[in-house]
Amino acid sequence: MEALLIIGIMLVLLMLGYPMKVPLLAAALAVLWVFHPDVTPAVLVQQMIGGIKPAALIAVPMFIFAADIMTRGHSAQRLLDMVMAYCGHLRGGLPIASAVSCTLFGAMSGSTQATVVAIGGPLRPRLLQAGYSDAFTTALIINASDIALLIPPSIGMIVYGVVSGTSIGELFIAGVGPGLMILGMFCVYCWIASVRMNIPRQPKADSATRWKSVRGALFPLGFPVIVIGGIYSGFFSPTEAAAVSVLYAVILEIAVFRELSLRDLPDIALSTGVVTAVVFVLVGAGAAFSWVISFAQLPDALINDWLGLSAASGYWTIMLTIAAAFFIGCMFVDPIVVILILTPIFHPVAAAAGIDPVLVGIVVTLQVAIGSATPPFGCDIFTAIAVFRRPYWEVIRGTPPFIAILLLAAVLLIAFPGISLFLRDLAFG
Repeated sequence: MEALLIIGIMLVLLMLGYPMKVPLLAAALAVLWVFHPDVTPAVLVQQMIGGIKPAALIAVPMFIFAADIMTRGHSAQRLLDMVMAYCGHLRGGLPIASAVSCTLFGAMSGSTQATVVAIGGPLRPRLLQAGYSDAFTTALIINASDIALLIPPSIGMIVYGVVSGTSIGELFIAGVGPGLMILGMFCVYCWIASVRMNIPRQPKADSATRWKSVRGALFPLGFPVIVIGGIYSGFFSPTEAAAVSVLYAVILEIAVFRELSLRDLPDIALSTGVVTAVVFVLVGAGAAFSWVISFAQLPDALINDWLGLSAASGYWTIMLTIAAAFFIGCMFVDPIVVILILTPIFHPVAAAAGIDPVLVGIVVTLQVAIGSATPPFGCDIFTAIAVFRRPYWEVIRGTPPFIAILLLAAVLLIAFPGISLFLRDLAFG
């Protein structure tokens, strides 16, 4: 009955258009009032405050701030110029350059939506002018931006690490291999699509142009070096890496590139504050909701009675169930909310079965990334609609091949854990 009450309230409020924090808190309150009247509702406030207290969450606004500075500055364009100088002349060079640029910018920002804006804005007109269809172009940008959730820094990994108690540093390192694998798969598909569309090659850049582009992108390429190298070497923690990223972005865009001035920082900080407030309200509401469903023992009922899942279910059954749950959830709800709700339900089962929590975190992050670009309500779809000013059906029309590639990647990660865990074991073993 408690589960039916939660599902009913959340469905009604979502259909009425309420933001996600309202259904989460309303459902939690309803369960306490109806089934546990002896529990004071004030405990929800305590859980919300506790949900945003972990020090690791400080990295979230820092990475968002750094991404906002780079998006408004010139770092993304410099990366794009370098990738185009080396890949633009290949068969499928433009879409391959788009995928590579999304990966590199994701290694700087950790945000899929920031990547859609920063890379999609300048590249989409070039792809259309070269003869690629609008559906292919938009789908490529949306789905290649999802690599930003796997290549560190990743806001999704930070939230998952906080909720599950998994090392964020280990998650960051473990995401590199899967991210590069997906990039390779996308590049192969871009080459195939270019051959099928009979798109001509672009002119090859000369050595001087290439060298100039490398010099221009040298400083932006320092972002992943700072984050991954600093964490890997033990020089600083993921949270400290986020703070260093902000400082580096400020120095780069204001002092080196001079694309921004100190007067621009308050507006950028305000934008970051708005986004951070939304994220932290969701995290707090999710923490309160997770506490209520745990207090009501709903995860046990869902896992044991509904799904029949236990530690004895076997590796493949557990991992495929987790992958399916997070994938379907992110088709309808914001990724952070899905991580907050489903992680406390499935993480204990995977831990009891002896499955490496870092591997589970990478599979969850990938499924969250796929769901973010999957109809009907993937958040990156609506970002693309707003940025590119294209209708919904046109934006989603070209997504199926990319989603199929990402789902294949998820199966490969489950079948071959070493793809994720090799670098983690090398760095932390």
